Amino acid sequence: MPLTILSDADIHSLLLSLNRDNIAQLQHNLSEALHDYSTGTQETTVGCSANQPQRIAVPAANNQTTLFMPASTSTSRGIKIVTLATAPVPSREPSVSDSISSSVSKLSIDSPRSTSPAPQSPSTTSSKSTINTTSYTPSIASSQSADPSVASSQTTTPSGSLTLLTSSGTPYAFLGAEELTAFRTALASTIILNRRSHVHSITVFGAGKQAAWHIRLALIIRGSEIHHVDIVNRSFARAKTLMHEFYTSPDWEDLRNANPKLAFSIVSSEYGEYQRLLKEHVRKADVIFMCTPSTSPLFPAEYLTSSEGRKKGRYISAIGSYRRHMIEIHPDILRQAVAPDHKHHHHKHADKGGVIVVDSLEACLKEAGEIRQADITAEQLVEIGELLMVKKASMKEIEMGTGEGEKGLKKWLMSGNVIYKSVGIGMMDICVGEDLVALAMEKGIGTTVEGF
Repeated sequence: MPLTILSDADIHSLLLSLNRDNIAQLQHNLSEALHDYSTGTQETTVGCSANQPQRIAVPAANNQTTLFMPASTSTSRGIKIVTLATAPVPSREPSVSDSISSSVSKLSIDSPRSTSPAPQSPSTTSSKSTINTTSYTPSIASSQSADPSVASSQTTTPSGSLTLLTSSGTPYAFLGAEELTAFRTALASTIILNRRSHVHSITVFGAGKQAAWHIRLALIIRGSEIHHVDIVNRSFARAKTLMHEFYTSPDWEDLRNANPKLAFSIVSSEYGEYQRLLKEHVRKADVIFMCTPSTSPLFPAEYLTSSEGRKKGRYISAIGSYRRHMIEIHPDILRQAVAPDHKHHHHKHADKGGVIVVDSLEACLKEAGEIRQADITAEQLVEIGELLMVKKASMKEIEMGTGEGEKGLKKWLMSGNVIYKSVGIGMMDICVGEDLVALAMEKGIGTTVEGF
């Protein structure tokens, strides 16, 4: 049987060639696999959660960790082995003040096709600059110490590989894991994005591969509907690099042409009035993507738990933290999301579903710092693969006349406050890896070893 080898460069090239239909098909296949994971039994479904071994973390040199993640689907077996930097364990319990004590720089850049105001003087708290296809130079205020909660000093991008085997145990593919991991995480994270009624403004925490793929898939899925993408990152330079790629790289040309009015901005903890600008971007966002290995909340709970913060429904995806001591979203936000709704509001608030959506109930209860610190129970979590089951249950409610049923579920997913928490499961890698190997063979990408 031939063995297909896809390097990270091969996978990157392949993923950049995917159109909206390709992404929709990949999401459909992943949704089906997640449904099998959540609802199948050992007797009927190979890819059910009961057949997925727990991943193993082994300490490595230089403050790193190697993860061994065996998994299976109905058609393949496999194991992903990745090594990544270990996020530092805080020496004390993190406080909310840690998240707002830094200063900030904001760079707001309009499309090259539009006319931007002249740059403001460096003494102002916000700077604007027109970007062209060659260079740009934002004005920057004086620097202060960066917020340690925004990102660790070492990259947590996983380095490693994914090996795929047939159901009979024959190896048929060997893939680089770095690009694949970032893509499959964003692919799962944006499944719910398809259901949202309004996606005009997106705030993204982080500026690495995870953030880049979340932005790219959001733009592919929702197109010109998105008017603003605001990047919040500890390093201004790294965020600027990501934004520069969008405006100048041929890889983003189709998305630039499809969305000429899209405006980016950067909020960095290195400069300026961090608290004011951070609150502004969090409050106005329709979607918040959290893609950092943070060890304390990225913003105060009050931004979203106050009456003002609850007037608008948002979709929040927290995928950056994956260990018990790591946390991106304040536990009070999770507690409010699952609290009973007493319906006695002085102001109109967005609907909440009473549950947190997760990729794996077992893994999140064990490993997700946010879930553990908020004391969220299994009854307050629903796996994304279970949403089809919830839909069936809601239809039963309508039949029995005991609830809003599917109407309520649909309204919540479309316009309510929906929180998705993911720590990553190996089954996602197997499922997406299978599909990428098939696409690579169609497009002639990668290396094939015959008679392996």
